[in-house]
Amino acid sequence: MNYHNQYYSAFGDNTKSENLAKKLWLAKLERFSASTICDAAEKIISESEYLPTLNKMLNACRHVAMPAGLVSARKAYQEACNKTTPKANQLWSHPVVYLAGRDTGWHMLAHETESKALPAFSDIYQHYIDRLLSGENFRIEKTALVPELSELPATKKHNQEKLEDLKKLLT
Repeated sequence: MNYHNQYYSAFGDNTKSENLAKKLWLAKLERFSASTICDAAEKIISESEYLPTLNKMLNACRHVAMPAGLVSARKAYQEACNKTTPKANQLWSHPVVYLAGRDTGWHMLAHETESKALPAFSDIYQHYIDRLLSGENFRIEKTALVPELSELPATKKHNQEKLEDLKKLLT
C-alpha cells in the first residue's frame, strides 16, 4: 500500500506479469524467515520513497538477518589482510572472515591492489554470509605449529646427499 501508484504503474491490471514477479520474489526470498522479510520491508519503507527492486529487498533482508559479530565486507577484507601467519591460529571476528580470506587466496590479499582484491574477497564473503543465513555453521581448523628448526646450517655433505637423493627421484 505504501507504493500504491508505483505498483499499479508497474503492473496495472496485468495479472500475468504480477504473478511472474511474485514467483520470482518468492524464489529469491524463500530462504529468509517471514519475520526477516517483514523487518526488511519496514526498513525499506522507512528509508525509501520508491518501490524497491528485488536486489534492494534481498540486501535489506541480509542486513536485517545479519548475525552479531559479522563485520562489513570492507572491514572483513582489512582484517583478513592484516592477520599474521599462521592465519588459522589467529583470533578472528568470525570464522567466515577467515574462510573468505582463505578462498580468495592469502597471496592475492597480500600482493594485489585493493581495487582488484576487495571485489573478489567481497563476492566470496557474501557467499559465506548467505550460507550462514541459511543456517550453516562454520569453524576454523587450527593448524599444527611447525617445530622450530635448528639454527645451525646444514653441512655441505648433508646438502650434497639431499641433492643426490633429488637427482635419483628425477631419473
